[in-house]
Parts: sequence; C-alpha cells; structure tokens
Amino acid sequence: MSTAQADSGPVRRARMLFVGLGALLVVIFVLSLLAGRYPSPGLLSIEQIQTDQMAYNIVFRMRLPRALLAVAVGMSLAAAGTVMQMIFGNPLVDPGFLGVSQGAAFGAGLSIVFLGNSPWLIQGSAAFFACLGLIVSYLVAWKIRYGSWVLRLILAGICVSAIFTSLLGVIKYAADPTSQLAELTFWLLGGLSAITWQEVSIVVPLVAFCLTGLLLFRWRLNILALKDSTAFALGASTSLERLFILALAVIATAAVTAVSGLVAWVGLIMPHLARRLFGADARFALPGSMLLGAVTVLVCDSLSRVPFAAEIPLGIVTSLFGALFFMALMTSGSVGVKK
Repeated sequence: MSTAQADSGPVRRARMLFVGLGALLVVIFVLSLLAGRYPSPGLLSIEQIQTDQMAYNIVFRMRLPRALLAVAVGMSLAAAGTVMQMIFGNPLVDPGFLGVSQGAAFGAGLSIVFLGNSPWLIQGSAAFFACLGLIVSYLVAWKIRYGSWVLRLILAGICVSAIFTSLLGVIKYAADPTSQLAELTFWLLGGLSAITWQEVSIVVPLVAFCLTGLLLFRWRLNILALKDSTAFALGASTSLERLFILALAVIATAAVTAVSGLVAWVGLIMPHLARRLFGADARFALPGSMLLGAVTVLVCDSLSRVPFAAEIPLGIVTSLFGALFFMALMTSGSVGVKK
C-alpha cells in the first residue's frame, strides 16, 4: 500500500469533520443572530427583521458584530493554545499559563484607567504587555537552573502571571469607584456585551492576518514540536520559526483579549478536543481547534445573554463548562505530560 493510500483514510475523515464543524458553525452563527429576548425570549423571524426597524437594528448593529467577534475570540484562543502546547511540548499550557492573557489584561486595564478608552490605545497596550509577558516568561525559564524545560517554563509563567495579576489589582485600587472600577471589573470577567462595528473593524482584520499566517505555517508545527536537534536536522531554524509563530499567536490573543476581557479555558480545552478528533498532526489539529473554539465561544456567548434578563459574563460561562470538561478529560486519562 502506498503512502498516499495509507493517508487517504485519515485525510478523508478530517475533511468530513471539517465540513461538519463548518456547517455546525454556520448554523450556530445564524441562530445566535436570531436568538434573544426581543420582543420576547425566542427566535426572531425573517419577517420581523424586515418589518420591525428595532429588530433589524438589534440583529445587524448589535448581534452581528458580537457574533463575528465571538468567532474571532474562539479561533484566536484555541489557535494560541494549540501552538503553545505543541511548541512547548506541554498539554497543560495555554496563553493564561505563560503570562500572555494576564499581560494583555494588565495592558488593557492600564489603558482604561490611565490612558483613556480609545480602542487603539487599549488594543496596543494589551498587545505590548501580552508580548512582554511571554518574553519575560521565556527569559526567566532560561535562568532557572533545575527541572525540565517544561517545568521551568510553567514556573516562570506562574510567576509572571502573578506579577501582572498583582499589578492589575493595584490598577483596580486606583480606579475611580464611580465609573472606571465597575467597567474594569466587568471587563475582567469577560464579555462581548459592548461590542460594536468599531471594535470589529479593528480586531477582526488583525486576527484574520495572524490566523492566516498560523494556518499557512501549521505544517511546520509538526517539526518545531520535535527536539531542537531533530528539528535542526530536518532543516528548521527553530528559534526564528518558533518566535515568528508564537508572535502571531500572542498578537491574536492580545487583540481579542483587549475587547473581550479574560475568557478562560478555551485555549486549554479546545486543543485537547481537536487532537482527540483529528489526531496530533497540526495540519488538521490547528484548523480543527479553531473551528471548535469558534463554535464553543458562540454557544457560550448565546447562553450568557439569552436565558436570563441580566447577562452573565462570558468568562464565567466558559470557565464553568471548561472546568467540567477538563475534569472529564483528566478522569478519562486523556491529559498527560510527556516525560
């Protein structure tokens, strides 16, 4: 049997899964536009959207940009988690473990309280401190003299994340309790309630650029996930390529975190689910993880706003379902660190 024939089965299965997930994403996207509490809890009809100006505005000015950004958030966090877990060889790593999410949160909070609410300032500050968090975690890990590389990186990430969390606490203490503190606190819980077309026009093009770059170079992840000596023997410039791919993942994470706040567990859980469905090959696992992340965040965002009159922060919903799913993964023996 030829290699092409041997690979035809997994490739065909992956394509069928992609089609199924793509169709599911489209269905959930449309339902998220129609589902809500106006004029009563349920689904809007096409006739209502055409005849009711309020319904039209709600769908196209509120729900559509929110749904688009939910897709961007899910894809970015899931892609970043997949990239980091493969490059660092640790299935328990996600942007939150390496100071990226906390750095972005600190940068956004710094801008909200001291620099103003300009979307460009918030996004730029979040991106800068997210990159800084990853760089500092990486440098500190190199300075630690004991343990494996994975252990050193996790320890460094915990320290850097704690520093950014503490600094964010200082910012919250300095915030105006009558205006800024409430806004910052709700933002830290994660949510897409205040999304407009302005945020979409800023975030989505940047995220699309970063995710396109990751998809184009996803086959290199299989090489970069190997030991340095092995990857070098296969012709990979490990340091430069890892830096380039990590930069794309961090920028995408910072961009969505700047507008959505902290949305936890997506970057940790989706790569595991993708590997279970598509296997460990990054050519299939990375786009599969992105589709799963988009579907998950869309569903969680709809659950946060539709059932109750008062909206639940998105980060609370993703944390609840993410923690339950992670417990199921651990008890089934699907999560482990390579020794």
